[in-house]
Amino acid sequence: MWALRAAIVSVAAVFLAVIVFLLFAWRSEIPRDASAAEADFAPELIAKGAQLAALGNCIACHTVPGKPAFSGGLAVPTPFGTIHSTNITPDRETGIGGWSEAAFERAMREGVNRQGKHLYPAFPYDHFTHVTAEDNRALYAFLMTRAAVKAEAPKNDLPFALQFRPILAAWKLLSLESGEFEPDTGQSEAWNRGRYLTEGLGHCGACHTPRNAFGAEDRDRHFGGGEAEGWQAYAINGNSKAPIPWNEESIAFYLRNGWHEFHGVSRGPMAEVTGNLSRIPDSDVVAISTYVASIMGDPTPERAERAKGLIEQFEGDRLEQAADSQSSLISASGGHPGEAIYLAACASCHEGRRRQPFGGLNFALSTAVNAPNPQNIVNVVLFGLPPADGEASAVMPAFQHLLNDQQMADLLAYMRERFSEEAPWSGLAELTADTRSGEYKVTIRPSDGIERAPHNVGAEEEL
Repeated sequence: MWALRAAIVSVAAVFLAVIVFLLFAWRSEIPRDASAAEADFAPELIAKGAQLAALGNCIACHTVPGKPAFSGGLAVPTPFGTIHSTNITPDRETGIGGWSEAAFERAMREGVNRQGKHLYPAFPYDHFTHVTAEDNRALYAFLMTRAAVKAEAPKNDLPFALQFRPILAAWKLLSLESGEFEPDTGQSEAWNRGRYLTEGLGHCGACHTPRNAFGAEDRDRHFGGGEAEGWQAYAINGNSKAPIPWNEESIAFYLRNGWHEFHGVSRGPMAEVTGNLSRIPDSDVVAISTYVASIMGDPTPERAERAKGLIEQFEGDRLEQAADSQSSLISASGGHPGEAIYLAACASCHEGRRRQPFGGLNFALSTAVNAPNPQNIVNVVLFGLPPADGEASAVMPAFQHLLNDQQMADLLAYMRERFSEEAPWSGLAELTADTRSGEYKVTIRPSDGIERAPHNVGAEEEL
């Protein structure tokens, strides 16, 4: 009898807990606003929204390459399955044309759509929650004045349990810190502005911070390095492996131009970021660099001394482009199986005398060669850096059809040994094979940020 009563009480407690959780997770639908897509917005508000959309890199996730801007449908791979981005054009049926400003604000602040459904955090509302109402209004004005596109997003490919959206309320309870930032009175105005842009709409941590088992950013390793679209997003804190440490000036130049003489050219997802950041005010670029530089901190005396030597070695040591600027003066020593491959495939550009961004970065300056994970250097060597369309740009040939997996491993091992003081990488041949096969989904973008498929780089249909 007591066992039966205990079982009944347990079942009742579980049932009550489920009811309480569902009530906690429930969000009401916000009525459709039939006139939202016809609202008038001041031109200056729309212009401000365009800059904010560029800062947030909204077009990257909400556009399938070759299809109308912001029409959604892009497959976003996550450790839990594939999520497809939504249509954020003002189409009334498949986009946000029926969304009031209040509905848009709730999505940004709480990660809940107009219909009351919780949104997956692939939409980084854990960052967007910090955006001010004023900036949300400008962003809303910009999106609601784009061309309306009728486009239904494909269904997400997720395990059955994760298709039950109320469970996301529990994720938010654990991981979402909502609310606007309060200024830090001990910091400068530029630092506070930079923090707001970087941690808010810029959502830099979404890529540059590692994730925990629940897919949330690991707050104890803020900016400690993460993953995005088959690329490693480098650590941009004190753990940065850049041979010459970043500072405010170099970060600002890189974000504005997409390259820096001591750090190379942006590529992969970062190419699209720097391409979009070229549209925001200089003062905001400076603010972001001020904040990020403070997170990275000052280098150790030993690192600073080594960087000084590298600067003295490479500063001003390049010529403008000339007919003979690709020549290299080094010769083989025969001491490593990857050396001959390096001399034949890499040295003429990377130890030539052509300036950045059109010349290859000397690998003594390369973060990729010094990084703990070799994924980025594997990506670049296999798939290259395709040219941007209709403009002069950095370019690198792809070697996926010229080097086999073992040759790739030998080449990268040689580069690591010669140009880095870090421990050797392991598993290079296996990583190369997996990347080449497509097991690791890698997005290839040239310096203009437009996506190309890795196995069809340069193919007419991809351009």
